[in-house]
Amino acid sequence: MLDPQLLRSEPEQVKLAMQRHGADLDVDALNALETRRKAIQVRTQTLQNERNTRSKSIGIAKANGEDIQPLLDSVAQLGDELKALEAELNEIQASIHAIQCALPNRLADDVPTGNDEAQNVELRQWGQRPQFDYAPKDHVDLGQALSGINFEVAAKIAGARFVTLSGPLARLQRALTQFMLDTHTEKHDYQETYVPYLVNKDSLFGTGQLPKFEDDLFKMAGDSPYYLIPTAEVPVTNLVRDEILTSEQLPLKFVAHTPCFRSEAGAYGSDMRGMIRQHQFEKVELVQIVKAEESEQAHEQLTQHAEAILQALKLPYRLMLLCSGDTGFSACKTYDLEVWLPGQDTYREISSCSNFNDFQARRLKARWRNPDTGKTELVHTVNGSGLAVGRTLIAVMENYQQADGSIKVPDALKPYMGNIDLIRT
Repeated sequence: MLDPQLLRSEPEQVKLAMQRHGADLDVDALNALETRRKAIQVRTQTLQNERNTRSKSIGIAKANGEDIQPLLDSVAQLGDELKALEAELNEIQASIHAIQCALPNRLADDVPTGNDEAQNVELRQWGQRPQFDYAPKDHVDLGQALSGINFEVAAKIAGARFVTLSGPLARLQRALTQFMLDTHTEKHDYQETYVPYLVNKDSLFGTGQLPKFEDDLFKMAGDSPYYLIPTAEVPVTNLVRDEILTSEQLPLKFVAHTPCFRSEAGAYGSDMRGMIRQHQFEKVELVQIVKAEESEQAHEQLTQHAEAILQALKLPYRLMLLCSGDTGFSACKTYDLEVWLPGQDTYREISSCSNFNDFQARRLKARWRNPDTGKTELVHTVNGSGLAVGRTLIAVMENYQQADGSIKVPDALKPYMGNIDLIRT
């Protein structure tokens, strides 16, 4: 959420910033609400002072034996007006709050202006794409030939956009998860964290999924207040909600492996085939909670930690800086890591690493106490996938495929796979 003070003092500047992020701010409507809010607060203060004065007069009049009923009536009348003003003020503040909640984060200055992913900027590439003397298969054909991927059974069990894995491919997914967790905890100094897979509205509001993106979520039926998590970012970042951290506690670095659940409302296109876009998938998520002056560096560092997984697996990828039109609602700047998929002859996103500055922290009321001033300050939040496990599985299958349909096991994963060299029928 944006700083309310900035919204009040510089609404035109905020409007321009919002337009760059593909949103709009009705400055006239906001100013009208603010003008009325101030007027009500002034009137309320005046009425409260007047009521206090008259209330004191009642005691004096009563002591003098005077008729106090007119004073009682006037105090009651003031009370009624105050109640009406309080109700109106609550409505106005709710309207202002709704406007604030609907506005995305302000973008960093170096985010390129653009409408969609076609205008994202490639910063660099890493690795050599594998060369095949045959037409490479995609993960669907490879997995079905190995009897390790089954979409039909998953559809029978649950529905479309689910999958079952079995045998060595199920083990490969587990190996990837364990490898990622070990790398981030042992080499990158993250604290492994286990979190709930169901969260409440406050948690989703804190990280920016609610109220704007409720259609993308799976909500529990009936009277239950819970939602399935769309990403571990939600429960992990909420670990610091309503907390005041000490300077010594920062930075906090968390890593969590969780399933993720997304409705993918309105999703369509070529990335629907196979496991690319599923209702249920797994990620290893990285989250850092840092001081304001450290967030840019933390963003770069976290992105490099995600890249380290791809490099260890020798998977070719490219680093993209998202343009204004493709940057998410809560982020001020996002890097996407896109891995090369030979079976699709294209790059596909495998991780998004974002800096949110204080946008989430303001919604979360997540702060730290500055020992130099004694005052509390908002933390900054940074997160990214390190990596999306299912898409990493796809990348390994397609990049390490052999002419006979077998899958070579990357050297980094062999200790997790019983030191086998190939996955084959």
